[in-house]
Amino acid sequence: MDHLSIHSSAVIGQDTTLGQFVVIEEDVVIGSNCSIGHHVVIRRGSRIGNSVQIGDHSILGQQPMKAANSAVTSGSAHEGPFLSDRVRIGSHTVLYAGCHLSEDVFVADLATVREEVTVGTKTIIGRGVAIENQCVIGSQCKLETNAYITAYSEVGDRVFVAPGVVTSNDNFIGRTEERFKHFKGAVLKDGARVGAGAVLLPGVTLAEEAVLAAGAVLTKDGVPGQVHIGVPAKPVRPVPPEQLLSDK
Repeated sequence: MDHLSIHSSAVIGQDTTLGQFVVIEEDVVIGSNCSIGHHVVIRRGSRIGNSVQIGDHSILGQQPMKAANSAVTSGSAHEGPFLSDRVRIGSHTVLYAGCHLSEDVFVADLATVREEVTVGTKTIIGRGVAIENQCVIGSQCKLETNAYITAYSEVGDRVFVAPGVVTSNDNFIGRTEERFKHFKGAVLKDGARVGAGAVLLPGVTLAEEAVLAAGAVLTKDGVPGQVHIGVPAKPVRPVPPEQLLSDK
């Protein structure tokens, strides 16, 4: 137990292993058969299920810090995070207090999941992905490398988001007081797919089973089951039947 800092109130389950220089603060509960890497920091109130893996240098339970001119961060304290069974966390990831990860979620290296975010079962959050506060992410999704999910976004089940996708929530681009009334993230309905480097503007919805092609910019709501291409993106043809989830 050398090089460990574990608060006396922490509860650690049977057969859980801890790396070197781990910090576990007060009122933390860790289940059984977990693997905690080196230099991991687990902040107060974190709840971790059974058979969870946490990579080196990760932080769980980070509290949000509010900048003087921040528009979407409250700065108030949150409880948690809450990690269900068999969650796997990569190295150098940051999970904020107040996020909830369901069973079998995978979070890759260098990803960030902010406060008031829920992630459904078996979803994959890729390397360097950033999910901002107050988002809902469904089950069995794939959010690939360096995708950016802005605050107030909603992602349904079995959604695919390719590398480098960007969502936005402020049509006023940080100017005027009017913008505070209109913040809204993107909505990706069940089965939607987004190609590499695509952009979704504030408040738009990519409908069920719709595709937004690589490099496209969605400025208006998409059409269910259609492929959208271009800047601005427009529906051009149906998604092939064999690619539809309803066909499987």
